[in-house]
Amino acid sequence: MEAIILAAGYSSRANAFKLTLPLGQMTVLEQTISKFEGICSRVIIVAGFQAEIIQEEIEKISSKNAYSFQVKFVNNENFTQGMFRSIQTGCNEVQSTTFLLTPGDCPLVKKETIQLIAKSKGDVVIPSFHYKGGHPIKLSSEVKKKILETHPDHNLREVLNHYEKNYLNVEDPGVLMDVDTQEDYQKALSYFKA
Repeated sequence: MEAIILAAGYSSRANAFKLTLPLGQMTVLEQTISKFEGICSRVIIVAGFQAEIIQEEIEKISSKNAYSFQVKFVNNENFTQGMFRSIQTGCNEVQSTTFLLTPGDCPLVKKETIQLIAKSKGDVVIPSFHYKGGHPIKLSSEVKKKILETHPDHNLREVLNHYEKNYLNVEDPGVLMDVDTQEDYQKALSYFKA
């Protein structure tokens, strides 16, 4: 299994380059990447805005961690066209029959949750906490094909509407927690410490 981590956005609401913010002993991006250890053979990181910062961050992360998976950096030069374009860029790299997809700013998901998602059956598996869908989601190669055939003007939700969704109820608020704003970051720090 592989994973796609989306790291191409502007970080405009966080007043900082959010993926490189510290969270515990690691950065936000490193926390996100580390959750796929022992689950994925390859983690594909799709950068765009200030891609060189992400590339440097990945080099730093890779030099201090001996992950059991390969980390692949991909630059989406068309990142200004929106998140769906980054998803397509990542899907172009996927070789496995199923893959996980998550934004880079979702560092608080428990590894056990990702293991449960990875084992669940279905074309579309979505973790849910208190009946709200979160990340990472698991998608099949059939969904990947549909994503790649879809015009970049569309979005992932439109593609997923063609498939039955398997919602997996988990006791993990981390599936809903992202770091979009400074306030989110402060919440993430408190949650992480607790």
